Formats: sequence, C-alpha cells, structure tokens
Amino acid sequence: MLSMVEAETTPRVPHTFGDGLASPFPGGDPMRPASHPEPVGVGQIPGLRPRLRPGDGGEVPAADVGLVDALDPRTRRTVTAWLREKPSAPLRQTRLRVLASFLRWLHTAEPALDLLTATEAQLDAYCYTALTTGVRASGKPLTRATVIRRRATLTSFYAFAQRTGADRSHRGVTGTPPLTPAERRLLRTGAGRLADDGRWAEALAVALLEATGASVEALAALTAHDVRPSAPADRLTLITLRDGRDGIVAFPVSPEVRHLLRALCASRPPGEPLIRRDDGRSVDLEWIGAALTDAALAAGVHRQRAELLHPRLLRARTVTELARP
Repeated sequence: MLSMVEAETTPRVPHTFGDGLASPFPGGDPMRPASHPEPVGVGQIPGLRPRLRPGDGGEVPAADVGLVDALDPRTRRTVTAWLREKPSAPLRQTRLRVLASFLRWLHTAEPALDLLTATEAQLDAYCYTALTTGVRASGKPLTRATVIRRRATLTSFYAFAQRTGADRSHRGVTGTPPLTPAERRLLRTGAGRLADDGRWAEALAVALLEATGASVEALAALTAHDVRPSAPADRLTLITLRDGRDGIVAFPVSPEVRHLLRALCASRPPGEPLIRRDDGRSVDLEWIGAALTDAALAAGVHRQRAELLHPRLLRARTVTELARP
C-alpha cells in the first residue's frame, strides 16, 4: 500500500479506455492521439447513442444523456471518463442509468449539492428511498438486490473520482454510522443463526468480515490451504487472508469462527474457495452485502439499519487495522 508521499510522487501512467481513447481527466491528456478527440457529449460514446423516439436506433434514453451533458465541465469530464472505462456497451448503459437516477434524486433531495460533493450520507439516503418509496416515476420500491447493485455502481464512480482527483466531498467516515460494539455482537449472533439454518458460507463470510475487516476479494479467495491448525492438531486456529492492497495477513480466529471453518473445510476440496455460492460461483460484494443484512435481521437489528449495512462499514482501512485483535 502506498504511503501519502509515495502516492503523490508516483508518476501517473496514462490510462486507456476500452474504446481506445486515453483518459480525458484531469485537465485533458497530452498523450491523447490527435485522431481521437475527446467526445463532446455522452451520446458520442459507443453504446450510449440517445434514443429520441421509438425505433430511431437509440440505445439509451435521451433524457439520461441530457442530464449528464448538462453537468459542469469538470463533472461531465469525470462522468464520461468513468463511462468509457468499461468497454462493454451494456455495462456503460447500466452505469449511465444508475447515475442518472441518482442525479435526479440528488437534484430533488439535496439541490445545494452537486454530484462531486455528495457524500456517503447521500448514497445512504438514496438507497433507503429506493428501498421504501422508490426512485422511479412509478414510485415502486426496488428490490434489495437491485439497490445493492446500484450502490456498488455509484461507489465505483466515486472511487474513480477519487483516483482522478475530481472528488470534492472530502469523503471519509461520513454517512451511515459505524457499527457499535453492541451491533457487532449482534452480527456475531446473526452469523450463528445463519449457520443454524445451514447457510454455512454466508455465516463464515459475515463472521470473518466482522472479525477481520478483510476485503470481499480476500474472503472470496480463502481456501482450506489458508487454514492452519495448532496443537492439538484438530483445532483450526489461524487463517491467512490475501488482500491485493495489504498483502498477506494471518491472525487467529475465535472458537465460533473455528467451528464454521471446520465445517466448510470438511465439505470443500482443499483448493476450492470456502466461501462460495450454492451453485459454486464466486461470491461478490452484492452477495456478501446480502449475507450481512440477513445476519443483522436474524439477530434483531432494525430492518432500516440492517438494509443499509454495507461491507465497507467493517472494512479495515490499513494493514495495521486488519491485524489488530
């Protein structure tokens, strides 16, 4: 993980997007090929042709394109660069649809804020509105799975804005309050109740997330090879998590987590992930977020609070925090 000094002094390598254009942000890129000028509007990005009328060949609603094109130049450059980051037209279309929805909500709920000054508090409020009264013209609430996906999409936008230096929110410990010690105890109880229902992988994911603050990627990569016994030989007491940011961190686990590890190690081949979906597919942020909510609900956490819980609230920010007992 880079220190603040290293991060500021490390030379920036121009990024190339899936459509072959170098990043236009921040401030334009002197290495942009002259034959590829920066798009004037969102509608010029491949896969985002505006649809003005049925059957005209448009790929996305013209109103969504116009909403982004009306942003101030700095914000618009950030959004277009983020949209172009994905080479897939369907993924670009999803990003535009979700961002346009959030923008419309933000203009109504927080008119004094612009897109790049919104914080976690606004993301939380948008998600809660989507779950309860809805953010569509129909007023129909969205499902929890859909809201989790939307939050992940918006989080990716703000992560991109931070990487490019565009984020003006001073984003940090804001928005959804961190879990209290009492809520953490309830999560541990909830993990046990998921295990009682036979949901071993979800129970282990929640238990390890609460105990270690590890990333979703590290949890998804955990195998029986990463579990080390200590005397006596049948007791599983040490796990190793591999995190792309913090490297390799090993630490002991509680008896409750040891019980879950023993059960899953016995049911998985040594090289296969311990935490995976029922159909064998890898887990992701949405899956672990849903498991976190289910554990909270099982332990009696209020539904409004439980449905706004997110793995980031338990994520250790540094290797020091990850290794802290």
